[in-house]
Amino acid sequence: MIDTTTAVTALHTALTAGQHGDDLRELFTPDATTTEHPNALNPRGRTSTLAEMLAASEAGAGLLAWQRYDAHTLAEHGTTVVARLTWTGEVARDAGPFREGQRLTAHIAQFAEVEGGRIRSIETFDCYEAF
Repeated sequence: MIDTTTAVTALHTALTAGQHGDDLRELFTPDATTTEHPNALNPRGRTSTLAEMLAASEAGAGLLAWQRYDAHTLAEHGTTVVARLTWTGEVARDAGPFREGQRLTAHIAQFAEVEGGRIRSIETFDCYEAF
C-alpha cells in the first residue's frame, strides 16, 4: 500500500508524463471528485466526478504540448496531503484566447484526501498568472 504523499505525487508525475483519460483512472477511487475554486479559466469554479475529471484531462492533453507540476511543499496530515505547486504548460495550438507556443503558469494550493492509496478527493485553488 502506498502512502498518501506518494499517491498525490503519482498523479502529478503521470500528468507531467503526458498521461490522460483512462490512463489516470487507477490513481483515483471510483467515487473521486475534484472541487476547483473560481479562477481565471473557471470563474465559477466547479465540482467534477471522476468521469468528468478524466474527460477534462483528455481535453487538456489536446490543448497542451506539455505540462509540468513542480511541488514546493507536500505535507501529510493523516489521510490529507497539502501541496503547494507551480503548474506550467505550453499551448500546442491556437484555441480561444490562447496561441500556439504560449506558456501558462498557475500557482496552486491543493488539498487531496487519500483512501487505500488512491485519491478520493481534490480541492484546488489555482492562481493563474496573466495570460
